[in-house]
Amino acid sequence: MNHDRAIARQRKRRTFRVRKRIHGTPARPRMTVFRSHKHTYVQVIDDSAGHTVVAVSTRDKDLSGQVRYGGNKAAAQAVGKAIAERALAAGIKRVAFDRGSCQYHGRVEALAAAAREAGLEF
Repeated sequence: MNHDRAIARQRKRRTFRVRKRIHGTPARPRMTVFRSHKHTYVQVIDDSAGHTVVAVSTRDKDLSGQVRYGGNKAAAQAVGKAIAERALAAGIKRVAFDRGSCQYHGRVEALAAAAREAGLEF
């Protein structure tokens, strides 16, 4: 079996395992995290309506000036703070945290801690 295909299959299984327990509602939408080697992406999604309420990434124009490289903990903290500010501006105070296929460790943990400090409740 191709190694890349096996890794992708494992990642997909982990994502499904995490998401079968988490569902976003209008009162408590789902905050999902995706990280690549170079960038970090976060979305706040209302699953009942099927649309993204707020989204932030290290590729955004306002964050690209603050962050030199998007694949480290400092960038994840900046994204966590930005997503919390935008979510609070949109009237969202509580979210369900969806780590996707990533461990709650490193960049994902730093992002979550920064979002909590900025005022979001998980």
